Amino acid sequence: MPMTRRLLSRAVMLATLASAASLAYAAAPSAPTAAAPAVAAPILDRISATAMRGNLAFLASDALEGRGTPSRGLDIAAEFIASQFRAAGLEPLGDEPYFQTADWNKINPRRDKNAAPAAPAKVRNVVGILRGSDPVLKDTYILVTAHYDHVGMKPGEGDGIFNGANDDGSGTVSVIELAKAFAANKERPKRSIVFMTVFGEEHGLVGSRYYGANPLVPIEKTVAGINIEQVGRTDDSEGPQQRAFAVTGYDFSDVGDILKKAGDQTGIKVWKHPVNSDKYFAHSDNQALADQGIPAHTVSVAYAFPDYHGAGDHWDKIDYENMAAVDRTVALAIWNIANSSEAPKWSKSNPKAAKYLGVQEGRR
Repeated sequence: MPMTRRLLSRAVMLATLASAASLAYAAAPSAPTAAAPAVAAPILDRISATAMRGNLAFLASDALEGRGTPSRGLDIAAEFIASQFRAAGLEPLGDEPYFQTADWNKINPRRDKNAAPAAPAKVRNVVGILRGSDPVLKDTYILVTAHYDHVGMKPGEGDGIFNGANDDGSGTVSVIELAKAFAANKERPKRSIVFMTVFGEEHGLVGSRYYGANPLVPIEKTVAGINIEQVGRTDDSEGPQQRAFAVTGYDFSDVGDILKKAGDQTGIKVWKHPVNSDKYFAHSDNQALADQGIPAHTVSVAYAFPDYHGAGDHWDKIDYENMAAVDRTVALAIWNIANSSEAPKWSKSNPKAAKYLGVQEGRR
């Protein structure tokens, strides 16, 4: 059959297998939750390494051709993520159900502004919301994000498909798994939680900046953002990173401490890398949200790892049990923020947070 039909058929087959794995995970025992509060334990216990393995085996498969922005593979990934949000029972956000759409030819930062207009090329953030339960706090929001794009294909370089399993398929399946875990819980958090995967991070945070300029919930009522990137590989270039993750801009706001306290309860080390935590604050999608005044940070297990932006970043190199443990800690931190009457604050004593604090106070 033609190449397009063959790839699409393969994608459908892989998506079916991934969905089957997601449905089957309920039968697989989860790792024991350490000292998490009883009220949050059911959410943490639903986070499954098996389900994430199935989803990532599809999203980082050759059939999606490296999920470049824009591309056919990215479109298939968007549809798959939306189907997971729909199955979880999230309420759709966007100008289309579960999609915030844009024309890549208008927002691509590398476009030739003097060239004749090209045909529209649709790109999409995938967005769903779990409404909160408190009469007042439900109108405030937490953003849980990851980028689902990668660098696509580079013919002539090895196998030519840059699958992007860790960067950032790992964050994408984590967002899906967190959405499923929170939505399945009988007790809703007090605040609302927006789950979003964004396009175009590899081109300069384009999808998250598009959201920042065109928010789907009020920016001034968005109290925190937790972005998840590169949480699957434990083979960090500085040595193995197991049962641990770092936070960018760790002490720029309260969010770092909230994550650390959650880690203390789940047996995960949450730390500030002496160089990279601050260095990489501006290098992931949390930056686009921080620029809007939202206390937003990225959690990562490995900042650098073999195959970074290489063709060898495959799904079978992920440590799924460790990723699930990391995600349980993130889930507990989200739960704590969502149920606290106090919203996270930028640090007034850290000069690196001053400009973000100024934006936040200006909005208020």
